[in-house]
Order: sequence, then structure tokens, then C-alpha cells
Amino acid sequence: MSTTTHTESAGPSSGEQKLDPIRTRRRFRRILIVVGAVFSIALVAGFIPQLRQRQTATADTKELAIPTVAVVSPISNTSGSGLNLPAEVKPWQEASIFARVNGYLKSWLVDIGAHVEKDQLLAEIDTPDLDQQLAQARSQAKLAQKSLDQAKSTNTKWQDLFHQGVVSELDSENMATSQATNQANTEAFAANLRFLEQEVAFKRVTAPFPGIITIRNVNVGDLITANNTSFEMFHIQQTDPLRVYFRLPQSDTPQITVGQTFDVQVGAQSAKTYPGKVSSTSGAVSPDSRTMLVELQVDNSKNEILPGSYATVRVPASVLGKMLLLPDNTLIFRGKDQQVGVVDDKGVVQLRDVKIGRDFGVQSEILSGVTESDKVIVNPSDSLTTGTTVRVAAATPTGSPSPEVPKK
Repeated sequence: MSTTTHTESAGPSSGEQKLDPIRTRRRFRRILIVVGAVFSIALVAGFIPQLRQRQTATADTKELAIPTVAVVSPISNTSGSGLNLPAEVKPWQEASIFARVNGYLKSWLVDIGAHVEKDQLLAEIDTPDLDQQLAQARSQAKLAQKSLDQAKSTNTKWQDLFHQGVVSELDSENMATSQATNQANTEAFAANLRFLEQEVAFKRVTAPFPGIITIRNVNVGDLITANNTSFEMFHIQQTDPLRVYFRLPQSDTPQITVGQTFDVQVGAQSAKTYPGKVSSTSGAVSPDSRTMLVELQVDNSKNEILPGSYATVRVPASVLGKMLLLPDNTLIFRGKDQQVGVVDDKGVVQLRDVKIGRDFGVQSEILSGVTESDKVIVNPSDSLTTGTTVRVAAATPTGSPSPEVPKK
């Protein structure tokens, strides 16, 4: 009984021993799975931040590679207070007086600053050679006239004799030819006499119009050479009225009409202004400056304005059109061309050639190349090229208030 009981009790124990390796392998397998999962989680948890950090660094590098620029839009200004333009004061008419005859200066009667009238005597020239030629021409003209009178008388007699049959037809024709020849000689000598008499009249140097003598280059005894344009005897200017010339920008030319009145200020320090009426315009725009020449007529009956003076013309706001202004620090100077950098909606730069008009110190007038809606780069770098991508930091909207255009 005891033996049987021992055998039965040992049977289950042996089955359990067979199950232990299987459980051990299962447990080991679970441990491996857990360890692998933990390792994978640790690997993923460490790799993802590094990947993100690298991506962030790459993005930051790309961002830093794109330059940031400030932009401004061209300002449309109507010059509400008007505009001062430089002008030039010129006499109504002026003339340089030269000699027309050879000789020596006998006397001069007016000096610089003298007010003279039309045909007033300025100087006299002594012309001994011309006087002799005139005397000879008079004698020749007188002799030719005598010869003509004799030829006429002779021809009349020969024609009568020819009709009477006393002389031949050939002789009568010769007498008629002799009369015609003497007639031509007489006319030639008379023409030469008239020419010399006109030349002698130039011994008296007179004023061609009323005005002021501004130059006198002659003294008594000076050798005078006819038609010598390098030796000006006198210079005369008519100073009442005066002509004032100034140039108006092309954009403002449609508003100019003959008869308009502008204020003319003479002298940089003078506060006095004079009314100037538009007498004419050039009727064309200069291709060099894109401006039109305007002429004003200014009364100078009191002789307060000197020809050649510096002047400014005040153009009212009603005449001026709109103009585009850009700060000077937006301009790029490369060679002979002036450019600006314009940024489009995608942040791509385009270099454009611009035409500069008036310079107002910190701003310049832009005649062509940009519009009010363009975004222009401020302080562009020297390496800026077309196609460069930039980031816009700030922009000044078109139509924002701008400082008043400074007076010139």
C-alpha cells in the first residue's frame, strides 16, 4: 500500500517539471518584447526631437538667408503751397555794336551806364581812306554822266542824219550802242557812289534802339577794323520791359496759357516780387530735361531790376499737377543709370530704371519708372539684383501724408 501511494504522488511532479522550460521560454520572450518595446520607445523618443531640431535649424538657416528689407511707396504730392523755380532775367532786346568802316576812333560820346535814345550818336570814326574813295567815286560818276550826255547828243544827231540818208545804218547803230554803253557805265558809277555814301554814313555810330550802354571798349585813336566781330565797340540793352525765362516740368505744361500772371522774386535775399505775364512758351518739351521754356514779360519802368539777375518764379498750386516723390535713400546709382528696387507680392525684387526730376534735398521727383502702388526698397544693398527674394519688414502706404516740398 505504501509503495503504490509513493508512485502516484511522484507522477504529477514530473509533469510540472516538463512545463517549466516552456514557461521559461515564454517568460524570456516576454522580457525580450518588453525590452525591445522600451528600446524602441526610447529610440523614437530621442530621434524625433533631434529630427525636429534639425528641421528647425534648416528652416531657420533658410529664413536667415532671406534678407529683410523696409519698403516705401512713392508719395503723390500736389505741392499745395506752390513751387519756386529758378529763372533768368534778360533784357527785352540787346545788341553788340561793331564797326562797319576802317579808320581811327575820332571820339566817343557815351560811357557805360548811359541811357540813350534810338539813333543817338555814340561815337565817330575818322575814315581818311574812305573819304578819298568817296571823292574819287563822285568824280567818276560826274565824268560818266558827262560822257552819257555827250553820247545822247551825238546819237540823236546821227539818227537824224541816218533818216536823211547822210550816214549809213551801221554808223547809226554804233552811235546807239555807244550811248547804251555810256548809260551802263553811268549807272555802275552811280551805284558805287551810293555804296560809298552809305559806308561813310557808318562813320557815325548810333544806337539801334533806346536802352543802356553796358559795355564800351573803345578809346580815342583806336584803330578800327570793319566787320571785326572780335572787337565789340559798344553793347546796348533795352531794360524796359524785361524778359524772364524759366523751365516748367512736363507734367505741369498743360496748365500754362498766354496771359497768366506769376510772381517773380528777384534776388535770393529780396522779398519784393514783381508780376510777370506769360508772353509765350517754347511749345515743345526739351528731351534733355523734360521741361518747357516759358517767357514772362515784367515791367521795369523804374529800373529796379537788373538784366542778368538771379530770380525765382512762384508757380501756384493751381498750375501744378501731381508728382511722385521718393526718398533719396531708395535710389541706386550704378554707372549713368539710376534705379530702384521694387518688391512684388511674392517678395521677388525687380530693378527698374527711373527718371529723376527735381531734387528737394531729402526727396526727389520721379518722372518715370514707378507707380504709387509699387513697394520700393529703402537703403538697398550694393549686391541687390533682379530676382532676389526678400522679406518685407514694413511699408509706407501710398497716399500717406508727406512733408511739404521744400522751396528752392
